[in-house]
Formats: sequence, C-alpha cells, structure tokens
Amino acid sequence: MAEEFFSLANILREKAAADPDKVFLRFEDQQITYGQLNQRASRVANGLTGLGIKPGDGIAIMMPNRPEFLDAFFATQKLGAYAVPVNIALKGEGLAYILNHSEAKALFISADLVESLLPIRETLPAIKHLIVDTIEAPAGFAMPPGAITLAELTKAPAGEPHVALEADAIAALLYTSGTTGLPKGVVFRYRGFAMFAAPGAGYQPGDILYTCLPLFHANALFLSVVRGLVAGYTVALGRRFSASRFWDDIRRYRATTFNALGAMIPILLKQPPRPDDADNPVRIIFSAATPAWAWAEFEKRFKLTVWEGYGAVDGGGFSLFNAGTSPKGSMGKPPPGIQAKVVDDNGAEVPVGEAGNLIFKIDNPSARRVEYFKNPDATDAKIRDGWLYTGDMAYCDADGNYFFADRKTDSMRRRGENISSFEVEKIVNQHPAVLESGAFGVPSELGEDDVMVAVVLRPGQSVPPEELVRFCEERMAKFMVPRYLDFRESLPKTETHRVQKAVLKKQGLTATTWDRDKSKTAPVKAHVS
Repeated sequence: MAEEFFSLANILREKAAADPDKVFLRFEDQQITYGQLNQRASRVANGLTGLGIKPGDGIAIMMPNRPEFLDAFFATQKLGAYAVPVNIALKGEGLAYILNHSEAKALFISADLVESLLPIRETLPAIKHLIVDTIEAPAGFAMPPGAITLAELTKAPAGEPHVALEADAIAALLYTSGTTGLPKGVVFRYRGFAMFAAPGAGYQPGDILYTCLPLFHANALFLSVVRGLVAGYTVALGRRFSASRFWDDIRRYRATTFNALGAMIPILLKQPPRPDDADNPVRIIFSAATPAWAWAEFEKRFKLTVWEGYGAVDGGGFSLFNAGTSPKGSMGKPPPGIQAKVVDDNGAEVPVGEAGNLIFKIDNPSARRVEYFKNPDATDAKIRDGWLYTGDMAYCDADGNYFFADRKTDSMRRRGENISSFEVEKIVNQHPAVLESGAFGVPSELGEDDVMVAVVLRPGQSVPPEELVRFCEERMAKFMVPRYLDFRESLPKTETHRVQKAVLKKQGLTATTWDRDKSKTAPVKAHVS
C-alpha cells in the first residue's frame, strides 16, 4: 500500500467530508462549496480515467480564471497525474514547445483559445486527448476533430477515484517565462505540497483571499487557492486584473486580503481618487516589489497594511519577509535559521549598499533542491558550493534588510557603471504624469548600453521629454539618466503584469523614440505596439 502523506487530494476530501456546505470558491455569481469542488474534481478525474489517463501522466491546462480550471487541476491530484498549467497568451512555437516538452497526454483548453492551438495541432504527437471547455464558446465555434467537451467528460460518476498516490511522483510542472532561453519546467512533487500546511502569517479565521492573478501562475494557484484550501479559507477569484474594477470586486466579495505583483500597487494608486477609497474590507495585503514611494501612500489612501515578501517558483522555498519590521521598500529579512547574502559574480560578498547576486545557504539539500524537468544541467547550476543562486539582484543595508535591485537579466551597464532597471523605473514612475514605465538597455555606439525607457502616461496627461529627463536628473545619478524615451499607449506584459523586457529590447529604437543627445523636439505621439 502507498505511503500516507500530505496531499491536496486528501486535504480536499477531508475538508469536503468535515464541512461540505462551506463555500470555498466565489467567482462572479457562483459559489462553490468544498463538497461541490470535491465532486466536480472527482467527475473530471473519473472522466480522464475513462480516457485511459493513468498515474504519472501529464495533463496540460490552458484555461483562463474560471472554476473549471480548478476542477481540472484537482482532478490531476486525485489521479496521481501531474498538472501542466499553460500561459493562455502562448501560441505558435512557444506553445508547442511547452506542450511537447512536458509530455502532456491530455490538454484542457477553453473554446476561445482553440484558435491558438489549431496551427500547431499536428506538431503535438503526445497530446492524445483534447478536452474543450465550451461554457463561453465564441459565436460560430466549431469543435476540433477528435476533441470532446468538458461537459461530456464530467458526465462521469462523482465517486472518489481509487488511486494510490506516490509521494515522490511529479504533481505539477510550472514553466518559467523563458527570459534567458527556452522556458524551464519547475518540478513539484506530491510530498512537496506539505509546505502549504501552515496557514500563512498574517491570515485570520474567516479571511477571504482574493486573487485576480492568473491560475497558471504559482502565486494565484499555490499561494491563494492551495493555501486557502489547506487552511480552510474562502477564495474569491477574479478573471483578470483591472485597475478600474479592482476595488469594486474587492467589495463585492468582501475580500479581506489579496496578493499583488508587478506594477499593481503603483497602478492602483494612480487611479483617480474616489470618496469610497478607504471604504473597503481589506485588512492586509501581501506584495512583491512595492516601491517605497508608494507604500505609505497606498496604506493611507486605502486604509490597510502592506506586507512585503520575496520568493520565486524556482527559489527552493526560500523567502524574505517584511511584516512591518523592516523599512518600507525593503523585502525584509530571512526567517530564523535561514542565511542569505549578496555576492559578486565570483561569489565574494559585496559591501553594504552594493547590489549583487542574492543567494541563500542550503540548509536542507533534499528539501531545497530545485529541479527542472528534463534539464539536469540547469538543475545542477542552480546550486553552487552549497548556496542557491536566485537569479535576482539585491542589496543589503547595515541592519540586514534586503532590497530588490533587479532581475540579473534586466540590469544594464553604461560606461563602466551597473544600472538597475528597477531603480530607473522607480524614479520615472514617481512623475505625476507617468502611469508606468519599462527601462532597458540598448546598444551604445560607445560600447555597453544606453538607457532607454518606454513610458505610458496617465489618461489625459502629457509631459515634454525634456521635462521628464530633468525630473530624472534631479533624482538619479548622472549615468542612470535615460538617453532615450519612447511614449507608448501600453507596455508588453506577462500575464502576471511584469513588463516583458525581452520584447522591448527586441523592438529597440522606434520611429517615435526621442533621443536626449540629438533631439530638441516637442513631445512625440504615443507609439502603438
């Protein structure tokens, strides 16, 4: 008989048995209880078994934020299969790579995304079963040949699947964004979900956890949904992040907490003030990379508390945390018993205040191992001399507080000086006319990089490029001041609201780019990407 251990399938079954009528998920007008979720997942699992899916098989899920995504995900956990959440923005070779590399045998896909799949369908020999969610199918939608509907699959019985789960079997593959090459599949094994057994610092009984981040990302799936399930909280699910609708959703669901990533906090702060801004049920939020300039203002305007944290899907479970115990703008300190430091490219610790590679001391080699699917070289390279290299740049103050500096791949070098794109953006974004920005390096005729910033202005605002440069000159070192500005209507972003620097770098200088060294012209029109 298989070893008994912590698993999401067991947790869901136990919660459903103990309190079947308690609401677990709220989505728009739907309320799904623990008992209903358990039955829905069992129907999907039994339907997959009827298709011949077995323990150890991969099941890809390419669906937007809807309850049906979670039905499919928890079905994989009941079957001893592994889930492969897929970014819904992918298409072409990028989509084909992940579906083939993951060796998924079945694919759940929403009807509106089938068009992205059809051009590559013949290049996916491993995908034997295509399951289409037609609940929100567009007008005129036609089922692909050989596909079945999710509705048909869920006609299977709701009885509990009798599958012996293996603790060391793969439970999920989450793919990185591939900013430094092909995406890497980060392996999560069944026993690894025990890390969510703790309810989470700062949460209270009765909390409602809101997320509008995509379920194919670890933050929404693991830190909101899985943590909510394990601790017995209700989870409120939004379709996507919308700054104009965000607080209305929060009030609708009576959410008491949410997680924020990327530019969410500055963008929410730059929305026009409303009389009811402070009239919301949120008590505490958990954020990543909240700029210091926005932190206190956000807390005051919306009457809540911001806690900051650091972690990564391929970070070995290491984290930093600032529960109001470190300066605003800081990621905080490692938890007790965990050692971190900042080093140069040779592994030597850098002085206080100087940016370098953020690394963590391996305390438990088996628990901290970061495994990339079918990529042993990348797996081995993640840990060097007993330290895990995060791939992020940070600096530390004299009191041991850590501050995010940049992704290592996004940093720039101009005339011998290293420049953090994060620091440039932080200052540019403080200008009252600026909604958000993306800083990146473009090749300089003098060698190394020149600094370029793509800028999105707030609705109805304008600013001459000379004025924005003067704003920067007053607030940043001379070598950081951007040479190029490109005013745009929007920035290319990932589904987790991070600016896609690789896209900006590939586009480089455009017909609308303003050059500080050559141009004395008036503001240019926004570039439409």
